[in-house]
Amino acid sequence: MFADPSDRRNAAIPSRALLAFVLLTFAITWGVIGFYIVAPERAAGWFGEIGGAHPLFFLATWAPGIAGLAVVAAHAGPRGLLPFLSRLFLWRCPPAWWLFILVGLPLVFVAGSLIKGGPVLAPLPPEGAGPLVALLFMMLFLGPVEELGWRGVAQPILQRHMAPLWAGAVIGATWGMWHLPAFFLAGVVFAEWSFLPFFVGNVVLAILVTPIFNAARGSLLLPILFHWQLINPFWPDAQPWDTWILVGVAAVVVWWQREAMLSRDGVVTEVVPGTGAAALRTAG
Repeated sequence: MFADPSDRRNAAIPSRALLAFVLLTFAITWGVIGFYIVAPERAAGWFGEIGGAHPLFFLATWAPGIAGLAVVAAHAGPRGLLPFLSRLFLWRCPPAWWLFILVGLPLVFVAGSLIKGGPVLAPLPPEGAGPLVALLFMMLFLGPVEELGWRGVAQPILQRHMAPLWAGAVIGATWGMWHLPAFFLAGVVFAEWSFLPFFVGNVVLAILVTPIFNAARGSLLLPILFHWQLINPFWPDAQPWDTWILVGVAAVVVWWQREAMLSRDGVVTEVVPGTGAAALRTAG
């Protein structure tokens, strides 16, 4: 009996798909933001001034998620999207990782803010906490969508070829460079930050989320919550001290998880669950 050739979900997403993912991600974001940098008056005249709530800013931010979904659809077909997205419902992992996401990350921002003489929490606007709560939920549908690409596609593919520590570092460096144009764009928060601490922070954060990702069997839910905490508007601006604190935290986590971080045994390598190890060996 012949297999249904239309059911391409059973073929692994090939490793070469990583290049298409990266190129599409950068093309969307750097194309949109680059237009506003190179021709700001024309861009503003055509599409309006860009800012955090502008549709094109959402498009630029969603680029890794869009590219990730495109890669899955191209190689696994539309029917591959549902099992890929089923990774959003993987929530089981050691409680320590949940505690780190829900409590540890906020404490980093509070500590960083206090070191620089800032507040414990971000100041409330005159209207009270309501606008911040609304912004918090809007943020859930902004930056965290990136994880459909970074952890959804890039992490499993890279872990086929290198230890999780190095896979996380590569993604972090790519993630940092992907943000670079935003530092030259007026009207967004990045314009007020220094790129180097931010870049280092991206590498550190990508390394930190790696053991969580593998412990949760390729969950997209936990990286999304991790990312959401990074942009939670209730946490104070702690740049650059939060970065340096996270460097120390990452060093401790890598040492604690050194066996898992330096070995490819048991790591997540499937983009679409159920593709199987045999398919992975023949697809790369």
